[in-house]
Amino acid sequence: MIPLAWYLIFSAGLFSIGLLGVLVRKNAVSILMGVELMLNAVNVNLLAFWRYLWAPEVDAQVFVAIVLIAAAAEAVVGLALIISAYRRRQTVVVDEMNLLKG
Repeated sequence: MIPLAWYLIFSAGLFSIGLLGVLVRKNAVSILMGVELMLNAVNVNLLAFWRYLWAPEVDAQVFVAIVLIAAAAEAVVGLALIISAYRRRQTVVVDEMNLLKG
């Protein structure tokens, strides 16, 4: 059986890569992918803790399913906003999207 620490290290690495992608990248699609990586790192943590602490109960699995559904909805809305912004500005670079500035 894989120790819990390995799952936590993997999750921390995945979350760090996602956070780095959000902070460093200027492309809106890359930022959205970074957010998805961070959400998946949270899911790995939830499933690892569920497996090692509360295996007979299904609470964590339900919570992970809810997080996956929210992540899918967030990806759909985010991609729709990016496509809409691309059609108006012909770019997906976040620094050039100043549509809401007065």
